[in-house]
Amino acid sequence: MHIRIPAMSLVVLIGPSGSGKSTFARKHFLPSEILSSDACRAMVSDEENNQAVTHDAFEVLHFVAAKRLALGRLTVIDATNVQPEARKPLAALARKYHCLPVAIVLNMPEKVCHERNRLRAGRDFGPHVVRQQHSQLRRSLRGLAKEGFRHIFVLETPEEAEAATVERVPLYNDRRDEHGPFDIIGDVHGCGDELEALLQKLGYEVTAVAPGGPALDSGPVYAHPQGRKAVFVGDLVDRGPRILDSLRIVRNMVAAGSAYCVPGNHDAKLLRKLRGKDVRVTHGLARTLAEIEALPAAVREPFCTQLEAFLDALVSHYVFDDGKLVVAHAGMKAEMQGRGSGKVREFALYGETTGETDEFGLPVRPNWAAEYRGPATVVYGHTPVPEPEWLNRTVNIDTGCVFGGKLTALRYPEKEFVSVPAAQAYCEPVRPFLAPDQPPPKLSAQQIHDDVLDAEDVLGKRIITTRLRGSVTVREANATAALEVMSRFAINPKWLIYLPPTMSPCETSCQPGLLEHPAEAFAYYRSQGAPRVICEEKHMGSRAVVIVCRDEPSARKRFGVAQAETGIVYTRTGRRFFNDPDLERKFLERVRAALTAAGFWEGFGTAWVCLDCEVLPWSAKAQELLRSQYAAVGAAGQASLPRAVAALNQAAERLTDANKAKTASVMDEYRRREENVARFVAAYRQYCWPVSFLTDLKLAPFHLLATEGRVHVDRDHVWHLEELAKVCQC
Repeated sequence: MHIRIPAMSLVVLIGPSGSGKSTFARKHFLPSEILSSDACRAMVSDEENNQAVTHDAFEVLHFVAAKRLALGRLTVIDATNVQPEARKPLAALARKYHCLPVAIVLNMPEKVCHERNRLRAGRDFGPHVVRQQHSQLRRSLRGLAKEGFRHIFVLETPEEAEAATVERVPLYNDRRDEHGPFDIIGDVHGCGDELEALLQKLGYEVTAVAPGGPALDSGPVYAHPQGRKAVFVGDLVDRGPRILDSLRIVRNMVAAGSAYCVPGNHDAKLLRKLRGKDVRVTHGLARTLAEIEALPAAVREPFCTQLEAFLDALVSHYVFDDGKLVVAHAGMKAEMQGRGSGKVREFALYGETTGETDEFGLPVRPNWAAEYRGPATVVYGHTPVPEPEWLNRTVNIDTGCVFGGKLTALRYPEKEFVSVPAAQAYCEPVRPFLAPDQPPPKLSAQQIHDDVLDAEDVLGKRIITTRLRGSVTVREANATAALEVMSRFAINPKWLIYLPPTMSPCETSCQPGLLEHPAEAFAYYRSQGAPRVICEEKHMGSRAVVIVCRDEPSARKRFGVAQAETGIVYTRTGRRFFNDPDLERKFLERVRAALTAAGFWEGFGTAWVCLDCEVLPWSAKAQELLRSQYAAVGAAGQASLPRAVAALNQAAERLTDANKAKTASVMDEYRRREENVARFVAAYRQYCWPVSFLTDLKLAPFHLLATEGRVHVDRDHVWHLEELAKVCQC
């Protein structure tokens, strides 16, 4: 027997003791996939035959099975499972985690089971045990389908079990091997003219025209010359003027392999109607039925048969591109993606509702996208919106074409929107969604959502995978401390796109009396293969990150700040650099004026920039550091060393010439120290001066960190300094 099981499933082995379940499992599944009741007994009691701990052992088994299923791992249960009550919690687990339960029954003859148990140590149960288990299996075998098992395989003899093969079959929605590129198209609703215009705008061409008159498989066949594929989010039918034409276009593209399509709730309702179910002819279904009735009588029945087969074959949702892209009509939660169950299909078709209705009589829907934290991009439709907006890696591209909006497509992986306007409003929406007299919202849905921090997103141990440095572990204690500090002292997190690291010092110098020397720094770069090192004069100022936007709308669009802000200056710890808002505003205006004069906005095609800088004078921000460390050292040296030198001079006057020569070296050492203190004070004082006006401040940018769509890490430091010099000259 060739056994085909879903790649994502819960496989339940069923059979009396000695039927060969463990042998079958070891032959066809990985050791990590098998959860054995005997192994769980041994785990909790060190004895796999200890029946007294059966309850505890199955608690362990069910717990581990739940964890595996939550991660989407195929799981095999190796236990007798001959009683319906033993299988019930397993079927419930499969339902909870939206996977398909599979039953593989080893219905071996009692004699075979007795003989195998006799040869196994610790399995001398007596014949009554196997007889009872065999009887329980026989009585409940016919009820497996009613218990929820979708796939049932029965092996009757040892020869059948030995010859059986197991094949893992991906679910219909699993198209991880399909990497695109894709053009995902929103709800069509019979807008055939707009669909044709959008396909042409996306670059699709008519490669053939299938004959057949009004048949479903007739009409044009669209394909993209560069191999792109369209993905339709469903709701092809109802409300629009060219419903059957739209169906023909989509059906032909799917059949030709140039498109995928998921069903919408309107498509599912039409399918029920075609099957003779009693459905309410509302929400535009009457237009679809009218177009079908208008077909010639000779082709109407075969057309309906073809249409029923096409709609029935549509898969609830698709997972593409190694799990990075999910397409469903009404969206898809992370824990449901790539799964197969009735609840998954229901969510894909209808979304989630609270059971309440609004003032228009429509169901109230909780915003599942606001809670979405999955890694995959989810593209959906179902509920019309004026404009597509990203929210937590999800986007609704149903822009209400049939209601007078537009038909929108998302190009993936480019994540660009392409749309065509509706020729007219073909149907009035129950709930108005287009309000031309109202200005567009100042903030996007994502920006509004980001105003409230979900602590679960940052608390606890986190392992962050980076592109360049592998995985970075953030420990719980560090995350908690950082959250407290940033919550109390930091600026608006929407501005915090960069926090500069501490610059690491060079290796300790080998030269006596020196902590650091350039020789060690040059040696390090030489060992790393750097052909040239750029040396820049040290600007002894305060480190500052400066973000400047061209104007308020640019700041609002990119950073989602609701206040009248056009930029910010903050420290390396995320705190506001200037305590005086008016001083910060004037400082940013001066930087913005220099950027504008240098043609920076046009040259980089950006409306904002992030700069890594030093703000001078040092005393403007580091007064306490200067007072407690630098000035204190200088003051102590200037107060003590001149007196020490004077005392040594006074002592030398009293000594004979022979003894004066002995103290000369001490005198020279103290005079050298006095000179060093003076040089030390002069060194830090050149970076200190009073700041009474804006013009007393100086900005020394040294790294052009980012502009719209670019982080300039691919440029060397010469480029950064040259580009910034153009701004500084203005």
